[in-house]
Amino acid sequence: MTDDSTKERYGKIGRIDKEFLSSMENYTFPQVLSRQAEKLGSERIAIREKAYGIWQAYSWKEYFSYTKRVALGMKSLGLARGENVGLILDNHPEWLFTELGTQSVGGVVVPLFTSAVAKELVYGLNRVEAAYVFAQDQEQVDKLLETKDEIGHVRRVIYVDPTGMRNYRNNPWLISFSELLDLGDALDREEPELFMKELWEGKPSDVSIMLMTSGTTGLPKLVMLSYENFIDMSRKWLETAPIGIGDNWISITPTAWIVDQLWGMGITLCGGMAMNFPETLETAVEDFREIGPTVIVTSSRFWEDLASTIRVKISDAGFIKQALYNWSQKVGGQVVDLESQGKPVPAMLRFLSWITTRVVSRPLMDRVGCLGFRAAYTGGHPISPDVIRFFRANGLNLKQCYGLTEAGGIFQVQPDDEVKPETVGIPLPRTEVRIGEDQEVLVSSKSTFVGYYQNPEATAEALKDGWFHTGDAGYLDDDGHLLIIGRKEDIMRTREGEAFSPDFIETRLKFSPYIKEAVIWGEGRPYLTAFINIDFGNVGNWAEDRKIPYTTYTDLSQQPAVEELIRQEVRQVNKQIPKPMQLEKIILLYKLLDADDQELTRTGKVRRKFVFEQYKDLIDAMYSDKTELPVKGEVRYRDGHVGIIETTVRILTV
Repeated sequence: MTDDSTKERYGKIGRIDKEFLSSMENYTFPQVLSRQAEKLGSERIAIREKAYGIWQAYSWKEYFSYTKRVALGMKSLGLARGENVGLILDNHPEWLFTELGTQSVGGVVVPLFTSAVAKELVYGLNRVEAAYVFAQDQEQVDKLLETKDEIGHVRRVIYVDPTGMRNYRNNPWLISFSELLDLGDALDREEPELFMKELWEGKPSDVSIMLMTSGTTGLPKLVMLSYENFIDMSRKWLETAPIGIGDNWISITPTAWIVDQLWGMGITLCGGMAMNFPETLETAVEDFREIGPTVIVTSSRFWEDLASTIRVKISDAGFIKQALYNWSQKVGGQVVDLESQGKPVPAMLRFLSWITTRVVSRPLMDRVGCLGFRAAYTGGHPISPDVIRFFRANGLNLKQCYGLTEAGGIFQVQPDDEVKPETVGIPLPRTEVRIGEDQEVLVSSKSTFVGYYQNPEATAEALKDGWFHTGDAGYLDDDGHLLIIGRKEDIMRTREGEAFSPDFIETRLKFSPYIKEAVIWGEGRPYLTAFINIDFGNVGNWAEDRKIPYTTYTDLSQQPAVEELIRQEVRQVNKQIPKPMQLEKIILLYKLLDADDQELTRTGKVRRKFVFEQYKDLIDAMYSDKTELPVKGEVRYRDGHVGIIETTVRILTV
């Protein structure tokens, strides 16, 4: 988007000085914070956190002060330059203080998911031989204590939330975050010059962070990213997105995911924006409305769930509200289709859109906390064009984008005046994208990662002649927009040789408010089939409205009326896709696919090979004349114990 069109659409944006922004490439994150604290001081807000219903604010000067105290505290504990530090933290200001403080004295941070089970944490910490670990609360500390004998390289664990930790105080392995700050204050009094000396020893080319890949096809790899990688990508966003100094960003994706790392450590830091932390994920919508975030970037699942919630609520509304909504969707959809094709919108349709926007769309977007967004982005996993079209028809500037951890985050974005629901747009400035001979998407940029940690073979395979091989298949349309087909290794062929992308079909199925997850099968088979997870909440409400009794997820998924409901949803999708991609049989799985059962990654992607091996008998049954199959499966609960489910699944012909 050009500066002129940005001003026209959004009004004046407080763009950061271009010369100042360009100079950021010469610094590390903590050094950037030092400069911003000096420039923005106590006047501007850097961080807000909602606690007990009240927003607490930190200025840039306070932000820098806490970072300094953490840095000196870690130095006091004995952290050496180049050592690795594990972070098992939620979205709170302490995450920022901890990460930047560790980096200030030369530590390399390795964020891990708080939702990970103890076994996964042990793998990650052992992989990097972490010297120290920051843990969010008692739950995370308990995971570490349970496996202490397996992580002997961890010298100390620093816990942030002291709730429930009274009985742990005599454990010398543990230290509270507040005690760490006290150690930092004491060292600062003893050696007042030490912090600045350590701070300016850092170099932009240093590795700042290591992030795990999703591990959809095997064990996760550790991606090493330098300060240069992150800051180069941050500059691209700050130059092109409708954001500026003092604007708000709200942190809702896991701190171990590239999105919040890029924005929390890069874009908001370099751009002088305010980082906001909601009280809980459950209160995020209310918090959106209070803060008025400028931009949101989150997973496709967030938008799929929100679209489902809206559609279900509308279906429960009265006749007049439903009629107004349907009219609004029809008008909005026509406008979206014309704009995506680059065609002019007739004056009468534009007038009708103006009316429906004010009567229906704006109140609706305000209700779900999205009214204040100048732009919204979805990434991390393919999303159905129907979801993009749905929100754009309701007035939300939602755009699909594309990126990878190894590429430094999202590098492919739709310009505001060229939004096509089915594409992921064009490259950001100073980023080259081309399609290889085998349709693989290749990217070249200064943001591309340093390499995989202690894995030169994988690094050499991924980085060739200055190009990063993404592993995704795609193609460029006539306007230079990139369309992602799916993972190159996931492209399948039926027995007759018809090629298909599971992602293409799965994303369209998940637009249904009643389908939570879908996994397509058909490699080398005569026709396509699918596993489907119902959306327990939406289908449960649907069943209750029809007086259909049920107890558990398994029970609900096996109700004949529910089976027919999902059949109808699949038939609707079949009408929209080519015949070779249409589904012939489905199974409603008796349990939700779960990351704790290793069926999903921590970012919600299906581990297709693992699921195939786990449920091979069910897949084979869909290619036989069987109509049902008895099953006995395991399910892992949050407390770690494993339960057994015994039931009979039905094979449904679409």
